[in-house]
Amino acid sequence: MMRATQASSTALEVEDLHVTIPLEAGLLRAVRGVDIHVDSGETLCIVGESGCGKSMTSLALMALLPPHAQRKAKSIRLMGEELANAPDSRMEALRGDRIAMIFQEPMTALNPAYTVGNQLVEGILRHRPDVDHAAATARAVELLETCGIGQARRRMRQYPHQLSGGLRQRVMIAMALMTEPSVLIADEPTTALDATIQAQILDLLAQLQRQFSLAIILITHNFEVVRRIADRVMVMYAGEVVEEGNADQVLARPSHPYTQALLSCVPTDAPRQAGERLGYLPGTVPSLIGELHGCQFRSRCELVSAACAASIPRQAAGNGHDYVCVIAPEVMAARADSPSPAVAVSMNDARAVPRGSTKVVEIRDLEVTYSISNGLFARRSSLRALRGVNLSLGAGQALGVVGESGSGKSTLARIMLGLEAPTSGQVLLKGVSTATFGRAERARVVQPIFQDPYSSLNPRRSVASTIRLPLDIHGIGTNAQRDQAVKRMMDLCGLPARTAQSLPSQLSGGQRQRVAIASALVMKPEIVICDEPTSALDVSVQAQILNLLQDLRGELKLSYVVISHDLNVIRYLCDRVAVMYLGAIVEERSTDELFASPSHPYSQMLLAAELHSAEGTRVVGEFPNPVSPPPGCAFHPRCSRAEDICKERTPTLKGGPDAEAACHFPLSISHLETVHS
Repeated sequence: MMRATQASSTALEVEDLHVTIPLEAGLLRAVRGVDIHVDSGETLCIVGESGCGKSMTSLALMALLPPHAQRKAKSIRLMGEELANAPDSRMEALRGDRIAMIFQEPMTALNPAYTVGNQLVEGILRHRPDVDHAAATARAVELLETCGIGQARRRMRQYPHQLSGGLRQRVMIAMALMTEPSVLIADEPTTALDATIQAQILDLLAQLQRQFSLAIILITHNFEVVRRIADRVMVMYAGEVVEEGNADQVLARPSHPYTQALLSCVPTDAPRQAGERLGYLPGTVPSLIGELHGCQFRSRCELVSAACAASIPRQAAGNGHDYVCVIAPEVMAARADSPSPAVAVSMNDARAVPRGSTKVVEIRDLEVTYSISNGLFARRSSLRALRGVNLSLGAGQALGVVGESGSGKSTLARIMLGLEAPTSGQVLLKGVSTATFGRAERARVVQPIFQDPYSSLNPRRSVASTIRLPLDIHGIGTNAQRDQAVKRMMDLCGLPARTAQSLPSQLSGGQRQRVAIASALVMKPEIVICDEPTSALDVSVQAQILNLLQDLRGELKLSYVVISHDLNVIRYLCDRVAVMYLGAIVEERSTDELFASPSHPYSQMLLAAELHSAEGTRVVGEFPNPVSPPPGCAFHPRCSRAEDICKERTPTLKGGPDAEAACHFPLSISHLETVHS
């Protein structure tokens, strides 16, 4: 793990922090009695589900709470200065100077009307009146280069929408460092990024931490991020800290039932056995309105007892590892050391479903080229989004499609769904070209599950109305039959009958995703395209959705195409994996084989970038411009094995029927022909 060297000076110390928000229903106790201690050069990770108070705690530290919210604390000391009762003017002077924040979504945090340079320079001019514009500009260029952004002066003149997600996040990091703060708060800085960009951002944070002796507070629900970067971990539930300690101790031997339950929900890199499911954490974080007594986790805890409703003691698990629970340390230690039993699948296990040779999807020599405008009088450019893609999917199989943003994954999904027409090539669904399908016929064969259910669901339609809508549009069945189909899908997808008339805004994130799944399956399709189906979800909700997708695959004999940048999700759901780079398939193999022994250097880089991988493997280079791709093998500028032939000749997929790689010098498949110039 890339951990910072411990430093002795205390950067931030918080004692008994409370945040309350008055509402019509009563007083919302969002943060309750939180203590924080972080040293210079140390990284503290705060984890927990949505609604546990992580972001509210960070906003309280920055004095950026929403209107009417009230912050109280016995002490808040930043580099020794007491700020618990500091006036707004003092907090304004410190915010963005001695303490800075990287927000979760850089596209909304950056002002779209101002160039990157203007936004970088603004902060230092505000806090350093003795610095002139030229010096501030030089500082901004230097930091952009430090943050790994090439051609920094040109980037200074660009607007946020002209940058990739990874570059925007780097700009946010550079902006936070302009005044050399003592404490840096990062709120989910890698959530929406590809694995390679995630690894680069975390490497960058570790490098900058060493360079500037930063104290970093990183808020995340991704335990792989915690494993990679954390020195200490603080687990929050229902507004309070339930466990805290050294990262290795908390992750290896969690002592609170909530931490143990969260970790059981995380897909691992171990091969999944038939019948095994991810851990399940029932229920949701409780309402924090009104008077609160006892352990707030007790309604979801399998170890609950009568004592949990009373005062809960703080227990020591040893070596500075503490937790808040009535259960004794030796009992929790024994529970943490015992392996979790595999949870039996409640329906048919997806991997036990018999599969014949029937191909439900066949993609042949698929090409997609877009014409890109370069201005009113400039010649248009061509962008080849897909380059000779050949794929197939057997009945009952799940195919994972992975690759960085810009690789062509979403374009491939849109072509399969009939939302776009290919430039050339064919897509056959059940042996019939999609070009001949009518809308209703296509809807019966293939359906999508999108990444963000909140934006893909109509906010004015109830759950039942949303699920029923496809049947209404295509005139399928009588009213009674449609109502029965809706009821069956709600039952299959674990949606309580009481939610039938609820609106999306009244549902949890997991329930909204279940509605999206039910709406996709009500037409009884045979093929489902899952585009990042769990990326926006907490780890506990993600586990529920992944288990549900496996259950439904076995119950309804579905075939999946799963697009995801989370390789553990791919490993859990899929039988085969296709790796895409710059519009082409560079490797296709069985899931277990690919993860055990990748053949293409790009596949190896993706696996190395995944956050559980061994320390020392680096992600190199940036994704190329698809309008002007490199000659020969498109990956050669980033490949340590590249030779002259790689710059001149484009490799083709080759190998056996079950393992193919487009590489002149494959890494691990001995029977592949090695080409030498």
